[in-house]
Amino acid sequence: MQIGMIGLGRMGGNMVRRLLRHGHTGIVYGRNAQAVDAFVREGATGTASLDELLRKIDKPRAVWMMLPAGAVTETTINELAERMAPGDVIIDGGNTFWKDDVRRAKTLSARGIHYLDVGTSGGVWGLERGYCMMIGGPREIVSRLDPIFAALAPGLGNIARTPGRAGRDDRAERGYIHAGPNGAGHFVKMVHNGIEYGLMQAYAEGFDILKNASSAALPQDQRFDLDLVDIAEVWRRGSVITSWLLDLTASALAQDGDLSGYTGFVEDSGEGRWTLMAAIEESVPANVLSAALYARFRSRAQHTFAEKVLSAMRKGFGGHIEPKKEGS
Repeated sequence: MQIGMIGLGRMGGNMVRRLLRHGHTGIVYGRNAQAVDAFVREGATGTASLDELLRKIDKPRAVWMMLPAGAVTETTINELAERMAPGDVIIDGGNTFWKDDVRRAKTLSARGIHYLDVGTSGGVWGLERGYCMMIGGPREIVSRLDPIFAALAPGLGNIARTPGRAGRDDRAERGYIHAGPNGAGHFVKMVHNGIEYGLMQAYAEGFDILKNASSAALPQDQRFDLDLVDIAEVWRRGSVITSWLLDLTASALAQDGDLSGYTGFVEDSGEGRWTLMAAIEESVPANVLSAALYARFRSRAQHTFAEKVLSAMRKGFGGHIEPKKEGS
């Protein structure tokens, strides 16, 4: 199946590679001609403009964008819409605010163009692990593009099947769902990322407590010089708090027990804020998620070992690099 891809960064590029591995045709466009050429060498079809991209895709066309949320995504959608025909599909797989999806879908629908919002999780590991996807948009369009989603998704893998799911849509077990109408995909991914903030903060604070168990402020007989590398590892083995985030933490600690390569400056990419906005609109208490977001704000002024753990996890799953210090 053909798919156009705009945005060949950490996630978009690996999504193209995964689709090529599954026999699909990737037709790619990016502002960096050298990046496009690199994918051509890997089997993709390169293009130098949006017009060329659309010419090389058979109608009805589907173009997937993996671009930063905001102006660049908005501009690209508008430029695509001007060139597309009724029946074509625009897919936004970035971390877009879900209310923007609702607005865009209505505008595009008036021109006969379909729109899907796909919350995409998998980070820099998606090429091998696959991408968990939460899809919003018209059911018939999601079904039409199912071969693309199935190829990108992790599949059943070795995760035990959940008892009691007989008769339910098995796409969830394979790593992707049709979450609902436009906006639902990015809404679910938004809450996913809000939860991610909370989980990461819990691990970070826990390891900070362990790190400081040898504090001179404690009585001598109540101090513990704990091995965080081994603690992280043993928790991975049969503990009820095992997770991929813990795996990443264990890996980071094994390479650098003090996490001296991190400052502890922790960015937030927007989804945590949007999750709290939704909680406020719904009058839903979100104590943990709000505290996790505020901790990231504080990290930019005062760094603790907990923030270094957060930075290590963010680099592990998403390749997020801390901002450089001024003068460095």
